[in-house]
Amino acid sequence: MIQQVTRGIKISVQTSFEGTFFKNYKMHFAFGYQITIENQSKDSVQLTSRHWKIFDALNSTELVEGEGVIGKKPVLKPGESHTYQSGCLLASPIGAMHGHYNMVNFTTTKKFRVFVPTFKLSAPFALN
Repeated sequence: MIQQVTRGIKISVQTSFEGTFFKNYKMHFAFGYQITIENQSKDSVQLTSRHWKIFDALNSTELVEGEGVIGKKPVLKPGESHTYQSGCLLASPIGAMHGHYNMVNFTTTKKFRVFVPTFKLSAPFALN
């Protein structure tokens, strides 16, 4: 598990290899990831949007931006956490992701970024 804390917001990431399949005559590698966002600060915060960089060993970097996470903009009071699962497809069995969440602090009304550390996506058979 990969973890990082930014401004009192702890991000924990766990990844999984979901398998391979053919789509449009190409092999694809499916990866899942579970992220837990834990508010260890003294203020209530809300996640408003996300920004991802997805690295694929055989393709160029893909940028993904959007509102919330999986259709939600969770509000986290001090001590609360939000866990969600998502995934991505790669053209190779090895890749990585990192990014950040844009958040707002309800006490100060200030916007801030919470960084998601780089996490590896690798099929078990691709590891040395």
